[in-house]
Amino acid sequence: MEDHTAGISARPAPVLRKYVDSYVGFDLRGFPTGVHRGPPSRALTAVISLEEPLEVAAGVDDGSPVTRFVSVAGGLMRRSVAIHHDGRQRGVQLALTPLGARALYGMPAAELAQRLVPLDELLGALAVELVDRLRSATTWAARFTTLDEVLLRIVGRDACGDHVSGVRPEVAEALRRLVAARGRVQVGAVAADLGWSRRYLTERFRTEVGLSPKAYARVLRFEHAHELASARDPLPWVDVATVSGYADQAHLVREWREFTGRSPTAWRRGEVLLEAG
Repeated sequence: MEDHTAGISARPAPVLRKYVDSYVGFDLRGFPTGVHRGPPSRALTAVISLEEPLEVAAGVDDGSPVTRFVSVAGGLMRRSVAIHHDGRQRGVQLALTPLGARALYGMPAAELAQRLVPLDELLGALAVELVDRLRSATTWAARFTTLDEVLLRIVGRDACGDHVSGVRPEVAEALRRLVAARGRVQVGAVAADLGWSRRYLTERFRTEVGLSPKAYARVLRFEHAHELASARDPLPWVDVATVSGYADQAHLVREWREFTGRSPTAWRRGEVLLEAG
């Protein structure tokens, strides 16, 4: 079978963008059966399958059980998730901001950290409706419109204001600065600017997000490196390390192993779904 990959991304409706970074529709087929390593990122991920249930484990090569999900929501992760596939995957992926967890799921992102749960456990009947409508739609544009409609119903009036209900503004500002700097910022300096001690910021940030500011900054730097390494014409690894803020290539390799379970070169060789894209 000829390898084929199709994907399309879209921004959510403007009033949703403080909660949801992006929508991605994907149609991957013709690949050998295997395991895709879903890397850690700054976003909480939700995936809705348009065909067979997803087979996902919360860790790679660590004995984590494989669970079947029609739709799945994940919190922030410090390790790659294992997505088992038979050479075909078709679905829709949402990237939620950490603050979006309160608006969409009714809980801080910290409650989902390092976890995978069925989406209907969080959204109830709305998740069932969402799956049915996305599967009935015949175009990606129609599916993205459906996402906007359902998510706007969930967030309701909260979508009209700048403040996310229940979130300390200092935590929101610290999160904004970390994301804007792609993790290349001193946590102590951010705390001082906010009028908090580093320790207090770390406690409040972890309680809301599920990771400490330092750990989240590490994820952001890795995410940047992963984006650079995933390009069609990727930079040499030493340049990837420099651009994304690592001290040197050895530092990048250590972090890459921790987040993916593989060296960067072994990851690039084995990530079939990524390379075929």
